[in-house]
Amino acid sequence: MSSRRYVTLDQDDTADGWLHVVVEAPTGVFYHQQYGGHACRQGQVEGFLVPVFGPDALDSRRQPFEEEFAGGGTWNYSWADDERRKLRGIIETIRYWAFDGHTEELHALRLGESRIRDADESWIPVITPDGPGMLLWANSD
Repeated sequence: MSSRRYVTLDQDDTADGWLHVVVEAPTGVFYHQQYGGHACRQGQVEGFLVPVFGPDALDSRRQPFEEEFAGGGTWNYSWADDERRKLRGIIETIRYWAFDGHTEELHALRLGESRIRDADESWIPVITPDGPGMLLWANSD
């Protein structure tokens, strides 16, 4: 029996309004996600899932992908400075609770700049207090 487990997030596209980070770690649990708008890319990331929140985060993160890029996806895209700055600003509004077993502390997410070419709708590399991760939400297609 395999020690790996696979979790598909929102397979039937019926859940809306969720926003999670999968913090990358060797857990044996792989989260599968359709992303990239109408490009319908498939990705998976190993780690642990953390629900996150932010004022207007669910609306603001959709705007560049659904309106400016028309839902066509941005995988391997060369982000212009102003587009990157806008994406960075959206990501920084999203809050992540870190808990070390004694103290809870609220942190802003940061865009994973070194992996910006992987950024796409519903699939954004981020930096959390617990390490690198992927920011995920329901794909718009």
